[in-house]
Amino acid sequence: MSISAFIARRYLVSRKSHHVINVISWISVCGVAIATAAMVCILSVFNGFQDMVADLFTAFDPELKVLPKEGKYVEADAQELQALRKYDGIEVYTEVFEDNALLMTKNRQVMATIKGVDDNFAQLTRIDDICFGKGVFELHADIINYGVLGVNLLSTLGVGADFDEPIQVFAPRGGKRIDLNDPGESFNMDELYSPSVGFSVRQQKYDSHYALTSIGFARSLFEKEGMVSSVELKLKEGIGVNGAKSEIKDILGDRFMVQDRYEQQEDTFKIMQIEKLISYVFLTFILMIACFNIIGSLSMLIIDKKHDVVTLRNLGASDRQIAGIFMNEGRLISMVGALGGILLGLILCLIQQKYGVIKFGQSAGSYIIDAYPVNIHLWDVAVVFVTVIAVGFVSVWFPVRYLSRKFTKPSSENI
Repeated sequence: MSISAFIARRYLVSRKSHHVINVISWISVCGVAIATAAMVCILSVFNGFQDMVADLFTAFDPELKVLPKEGKYVEADAQELQALRKYDGIEVYTEVFEDNALLMTKNRQVMATIKGVDDNFAQLTRIDDICFGKGVFELHADIINYGVLGVNLLSTLGVGADFDEPIQVFAPRGGKRIDLNDPGESFNMDELYSPSVGFSVRQQKYDSHYALTSIGFARSLFEKEGMVSSVELKLKEGIGVNGAKSEIKDILGDRFMVQDRYEQQEDTFKIMQIEKLISYVFLTFILMIACFNIIGSLSMLIIDKKHDVVTLRNLGASDRQIAGIFMNEGRLISMVGALGGILLGLILCLIQQKYGVIKFGQSAGSYIIDAYPVNIHLWDVAVVFVTVIAVGFVSVWFPVRYLSRKFTKPSSENI
């Protein structure tokens, strides 16, 4: 330890000639610690919300999704997809046909997305976890096709999960212009019956617009036999998503793109990342304001220690070493504040995780979750620590050099 660092440590932890300066220094430490703890807590809350949203989508979105780069559809027996079926890391391979259609009941109609899937869709996702109603999730029985609709879509159509009358589904016939004299001839029409269940992802995108049915029904309705709009995959246990994604891209070539769950909901997660970044920037500005307390305490310390500086000069200390004492004092305050703030922030996050102290409202069940979600990411903690140290070190560098030169000149220069 250098002599400058040793003296700086003594100034911080030992009793000073004026007790008020000691108190101000520790107030500066507390200010940095509180700002640091706020950064840890708020970034962890953003992580909690992001993980919560990702978990909601997990019940509906596959681990990996394969789509054509050009056009809406591709042949189900395309050479690349046949090669993909042989990939050893796939546990569930589901063909999907998805397009927009008009849903109509007796008094209401709405545009919706018809998603036709294979019978193994329940093995691909956690659809059973988000279904409600007195029936079971199924797509067809003999010649009857079932429709499992989102909760908001059911409400828009004015029916429940166990609707009695079938829902009529209309889709334009391919390659034909609408005949204004007889518009009905320009559309294919079929009916979806109720399996007495609906689903609720708790996301507007799915709950208000999606209707699940068999892929055979969808292909027939849109006149696209043998075609798929995407292929959804579930990997075997222990297979890494990123590694499998890279290998599948090599198998498929340039004709297809492969998306993981975050890429499937890119807009949602990108917005959350931007919000998190903006919060981080604002909290950094608050941290800079907290660092002004360090400058104030160092100014009073420099004035208080003028006699000590004279003694050090007489002992042969250079101006650089003397300035280094107060520089190290400011850095030490930043370091102690950063470590203390991170510890405090982690404790608060763990308490919120376990007990849910801060809640959304007074009534339980009014929201998706009752308390603010928290998830601690070590990378965020590391970023906060580096930010606090960097801001603390930079904020004291110029003021300390200026003040130490102004207030610690030899007495002969002040005559």
